[in-house]
Amino acid sequence: MEKKLIMFLFLLQLLSLNTLSLKHSSAKPNAKITVMGLVYCDICSNNSFSKHSYFIPGVEVRIICRFNSASSRTREMITFSANRTTNELGLYKLDITSLEGVACAAAAKKDSLMASCQASLIGSSKDSCSVPGFKTTTDQVVFKSKRSNLCVYGFTALNFRPLQKNLHLCGK
Repeated sequence: MEKKLIMFLFLLQLLSLNTLSLKHSSAKPNAKITVMGLVYCDICSNNSFSKHSYFIPGVEVRIICRFNSASSRTREMITFSANRTTNELGLYKLDITSLEGVACAAAAKKDSLMASCQASLIGSSKDSCSVPGFKTTTDQVVFKSKRSNLCVYGFTALNFRPLQKNLHLCGK
């Protein structure tokens, strides 16, 4: 249930973004890729989002993505690495606006990995919630638009927890 709630909140934040455009473009457009995820404070230290949990702004996250080139002439691996900070809603986002040779909306071959991404926590902005829980994730949901060669990679949520569990709020 908690994973569904977090994914619902993630999708809600995704829909609230006005930066994703679905305009028509040329026959072989360059890929437009967005990588995003959420970071929350797991007050009850059980790796789930509860009614006492909250999203954390100001958290540093490291994102590393690798993409295979779609070129038939070469076998190139394109790697992106960037640090991002969560916004006031606990959302981090990396926009890769033009990636030549990568067709993210094309059907991936079953025997080859077209893309892989990973997000890792670097540091918390809250002293009261600074112990890493889920600190690295490769679990992702991919949303594709064939019309505009747009891909959105959404990670499962990362979290921090307090140094000590609040027994008053969370019980034993």
